[in-house]
Amino acid sequence: MSKKIYKTIDLFAGIGGIRLGFEKAGFETVYANDFETKCKDTYDLNFKDAKLHIGDIRKVIEEDLDTLPKFDLLLGGFPCQAFSVAGYRQGFNDKKGRGNLFFDVAKIIEEKQPKGFLLENVKNLYNHDKGKTFKIICETLDELGYDIKAKVLNTCEYGGVPQNRERVYIVGFKKKLKLIDKFEFPKPKKLTKSISDILESKVDDKYYYNDKPLFERLKDFEFKKNRVYQWRRKYVRENKSGVCPTLTANMGTGGHNVPIIKDNKGIRKLTPRECARLQGFPDSYKLPNIADSHLYKQFGNSVSTPVLERIAKEIYKVLNN
Repeated sequence: MSKKIYKTIDLFAGIGGIRLGFEKAGFETVYANDFETKCKDTYDLNFKDAKLHIGDIRKVIEEDLDTLPKFDLLLGGFPCQAFSVAGYRQGFNDKKGRGNLFFDVAKIIEEKQPKGFLLENVKNLYNHDKGKTFKIICETLDELGYDIKAKVLNTCEYGGVPQNRERVYIVGFKKKLKLIDKFEFPKPKKLTKSISDILESKVDDKYYYNDKPLFERLKDFEFKKNRVYQWRRKYVRENKSGVCPTLTANMGTGGHNVPIIKDNKGIRKLTPRECARLQGFPDSYKLPNIADSHLYKQFGNSVSTPVLERIAKEIYKVLNN
């Protein structure tokens, strides 16, 4: 059977983690959008076509919806701060309007009627507001004429990368296509990579705490090699599972949540490249010459690309059957 190229749009695209996974599975990206200006430096450096359009998704709907290129799948990791355990958990009532951005996604789905979609969010979306938030999302997609399946997948169990990152993935297909029963989420696979596999061999001195104020608070802690720790403002927390704790968007600001390791040279934080590897980005993925704080935020906000690639392959299999 000949392989058809299915077209996607990449919303809340960040630095293209979802896109990367889907393109590896054979999809073609025709449009990308995000609100964060700094993401464009990283995104455009790594993708030849469909450069990142910077703008508010609500304005896109108001002004550009009719001119969006034709697409088969909508992809979107819509903002999760409103539903995150680490955030304010305000959900649809989020004062910054982030929770309501789901309805902007729904508007695009309603107007453009793609064959399907992939949505990604934090695990807490499932039980936020005693399950009411997730129920509203499911009911909205059902009313738009889509069957869905949703599942929480952990990066270290499904992506082959040593990071503990649980996210809910929602896959939907148009009801009239009768494809949802043919779709299955990928099965778990054994983790073969360890923390030592993602560490860089040569690391710049700037990443070490040896001569920095925080060192005084870290020096007496008994760090084990090839184990990742976090500085939690007042204490060091060890991740005893042997994998890296969830990378977060704020890990590059104020020292909070910074993943820390000890190597032969001393105590240091993970580098942006190591964070990229912990999200499954290949070393061929280029890092622009911007402040590390931006890179930490971008990778903390991104997705685990191998998990997306495995889901994308299952979607492609269903569409191409």
